[in-house]
Amino acid sequence: MDCIFCKIIDKKIPSKMVYEDESVYAFEDIHPQAPIHILIVPKKHIDTILEAKAEDNELVGQMFQTANKIADERGVAQRGFRLVLNCNSEAGQSVYHIHLHLLAGRAMHWPPG
Repeated sequence: MDCIFCKIIDKKIPSKMVYEDESVYAFEDIHPQAPIHILIVPKKHIDTILEAKAEDNELVGQMFQTANKIADERGVAQRGFRLVLNCNSEAGQSVYHIHLHLLAGRAMHWPPG
């Protein structure tokens, strides 16, 4: 498998790590779209959210709990933040390993894209 996020998780490619536990790895996006732009990635490789199974529910929930923790630590939880999980190319997914974008530090607009 030639997955860039798997290589980042395995520390074969450097990243600016924000958080790590047994199931999730979070790091700063190299092309930030907001003052705070962190990617929250499960250590288990899942191509798209369409491939997530019932057994992955806890893992996906852990991604969201990690986002909450990071938003709180960065002081943006009460101000507001956006979480984005893209699925497939038309939605903007460019790396096929599910990941949650945490965006904060500026006013967000709607619709987003």
